[in-house]
Amino acid sequence: MRDPYAVLGVKRDAEQEEIKAAWRVLAKSVHPDQNQDDPFATVRFTEAGRAYELLRDPDRRSRYDRAHRDAEIRRERELHRMEQMRRQQSARKAQPEPAAGAAESAEAMVSRIFGVDARQQVPGKAANPSPPSPPIAPAQRQASAKAQPDPAADEAESRSAAPRRAVAAADIFTGIIRRIRGSRAMVDKAPDLACDVTVTVADLLKQARVTLEVNGETLRVHLAPGTTEGTAIRLREQGHRINDLKRGDAVVTVRVAPGPFRVDGLDLRTALPVTIEDAVLGCETSIEGPDGEPLAVTVPAWTSSDQVIRLEGRGLFAADGNRGDILVETRLQLWEKPDAKMIDLMRSLREGLYL
Repeated sequence: MRDPYAVLGVKRDAEQEEIKAAWRVLAKSVHPDQNQDDPFATVRFTEAGRAYELLRDPDRRSRYDRAHRDAEIRRERELHRMEQMRRQQSARKAQPEPAAGAAESAEAMVSRIFGVDARQQVPGKAANPSPPSPPIAPAQRQASAKAQPDPAADEAESRSAAPRRAVAAADIFTGIIRRIRGSRAMVDKAPDLACDVTVTVADLLKQARVTLEVNGETLRVHLAPGTTEGTAIRLREQGHRINDLKRGDAVVTVRVAPGPFRVDGLDLRTALPVTIEDAVLGCETSIEGPDGEPLAVTVPAWTSSDQVIRLEGRGLFAADGNRGDILVETRLQLWEKPDAKMIDLMRSLREGLYL
């Protein structure tokens, strides 16, 4: 559904009288009887009625405004997070490559300080001890000491010849914590990709598989039972790609295209124009269902506008196999041409019968 404020052409802080006036003007201009040559007149009229129904109810309007604000906040946070990720990625690429053999990671520094490889140490298990060396005679030890270089001296020369790259304090701290816990480095994940897919009521009833193009890739979404307007479907590892990070998920929000039926949870709402005589006396009529089959509707006598007639078990499928209902909302409709007898009758009712 489009933004109801945009449909009626009013501001978000509009009063109820302004919303009602905008609805009346729009309903007259897009009414199917006034636009018989326009095949989309019914769609626009239904969309306008749906927008007015939402905004005229204070509770539903408040929930919609709150959801709209929350969605804007989430979108801004996601954009801010993506911008930070791009900046960090650019900063890493801009850093000069260290000389060969000069780089030292946080894990390596912690291992050098503690004297044990963090990747080999597991909590509760000691490192495998080296087998004892055979005893060496004093003369042999003296000869070996003269022939072999001093490891400490070589290490000192290596450090002076190739200084290690500076390691961030946060990385060192993380390495120490991992050493204490004995855990491996956690794999960071790229942010999720939020997108919408527009479907029809028929797609929901058929539980179809729909596709959408995002960033040059095709995503396939299954509309399982229980899917309705606003349902978020998570597609694992089909989101953003960032080097050195696990791929994020794609979170696809289902949006239902405007049509004769509008989705309200698992229920389907539609409008039924009713003439004055049918509203007063009642009638038997029919509507075209979402699957194209006719559905019988009984209009009770003395039916007012906006009265709801419920057709049970003809709505969307729930996850447990049950179905929602179709809610038929009556719309009182005048004849195309004025009727003199009806005008006289209404005048007599308003002004009183006189001879």
